[in-house]
Amino acid sequence: MQSRLVFVHGIGGPRDPVRELTAWTGALAAGMREAGHSAAARELLSGGPPDRHVFVHYADLFGRAQAQGGDAPDTAGDAESEILAGLLVAWVEGLSEENTGEDDRRILEDARAQAEPRPQEQGGLAVVRRALNVATTVLSLKPWGAAARYVTPKVMVSHLSQVARYLARKEPDAHGTSLDGRIRARVAEAIGDGPAVVVAHSLGSVVALETLHHLTSPVPLFVTLGSPIATRTVVWPRLLPQPPGVPENVGAWLNFWDRDDIIAVRPRLERELRPSRAGVTPTSRRVDSDGVWVHSAEKYLAHPAVAGPVAEALAASGAGRAGGGA
Repeated sequence: MQSRLVFVHGIGGPRDPVRELTAWTGALAAGMREAGHSAAARELLSGGPPDRHVFVHYADLFGRAQAQGGDAPDTAGDAESEILAGLLVAWVEGLSEENTGEDDRRILEDARAQAEPRPQEQGGLAVVRRALNVATTVLSLKPWGAAARYVTPKVMVSHLSQVARYLARKEPDAHGTSLDGRIRARVAEAIGDGPAVVVAHSLGSVVALETLHHLTSPVPLFVTLGSPIATRTVVWPRLLPQPPGVPENVGAWLNFWDRDDIIAVRPRLERELRPSRAGVTPTSRRVDSDGVWVHSAEKYLAHPAVAGPVAEALAASGAGRAGGGA
């Protein structure tokens, strides 16, 4: 049976699913060609049966009222504020491990001091203000200073707040289903009865991991890009189920990270997750992309190290008639 290709997006604002699917498949096809899988790239772009390739869209579920200007999150609840505060500290500490230059250390020390909670702080707005200060300081680092054209401190904090809101597991709808539950339901629907090759980016890697634990449909390959799963003090202890491990239906898991990815701190997942009963563990691989904002899913997908294994997995399951060739 042919594997469906399921894309799961990460942090960010509402998007057009049709346009995103076109962009993601286009980037992946470019990477496949560079990896020597031209026939698989043509197959990917050829259309084919409905829903063979699916882009799971859930950003609209974050559509809570925004602060004036639409760039920053509104006042957070207590649980969300606590998680956001923890994310700030973990984010800066993770960046400190990867940046050893004297100037970088000084800037990150300032950011670390700004990230520390203050006894006199009260309410979510205080946490948001602190987060904006930290993001402003971090974005002054090379190479991310130039990223201000793509992501401002307000946008960065708004994105981090989505991680906090998902992990807070609150905001029930009229049926009592929490925000994180509604998001996972969309991913589960897209994967269906399988088999499926699942490619998840950023926060989407957390969503997909938790969703796969509740499914029995086979996943020959699970690919995570720029993942925050191994953020040990904040994300990892809040994953469900505990202790975190590889879903039993996953045949292989490849995790890709870029050293210049400002979101993917502590990226080596195999150190943090239990193997499945079949012995499957994540395999983390570093990639290096050009540009100043490498957290983009399309940057990752266009890399041959990412696209090659996806082409091979699709071909092996019968989704592609050929895995290589010109």
